[in-house]
Amino acid sequence: MRDILYVTKALADGSRLRVLMALGGGELCVCQIVELLQLAPSTVSKHMSILRQARLVESRKDGRWMYYRLAQRDAPKAAREAIAWVRRNLAQSPQMVQDRRKLKVILAMDPEELCKGQCKS
Repeated sequence: MRDILYVTKALADGSRLRVLMALGGGELCVCQIVELLQLAPSTVSKHMSILRQARLVESRKDGRWMYYRLAQRDAPKAAREAIAWVRRNLAQSPQMVQDRRKLKVILAMDPEELCKGQCKS
């Protein structure tokens, strides 16, 4: 039951749903997620913590940078099914279409420069 509670809490926020959709295209640096959501790094960090607790995303650290990706096959069944459900139901929503366009621009940017620029803000 705990897995279900964590997953439902994680899915109860639009920003977290946007992150799950964005990660469907592959791993992203936290700076890229900050740029996409236009939220403070501390707010994004809290969202990512909730997604990690629900085991919907996995993270890795590379030097100073933190990267996130969707949970893999070893994630609980509830998490895998929730990700699939979200992706099926939100793929064509106006917000997700807009996010895909914005993410293309973000991915064309140098991630290191993007992160450095956010640290100065």
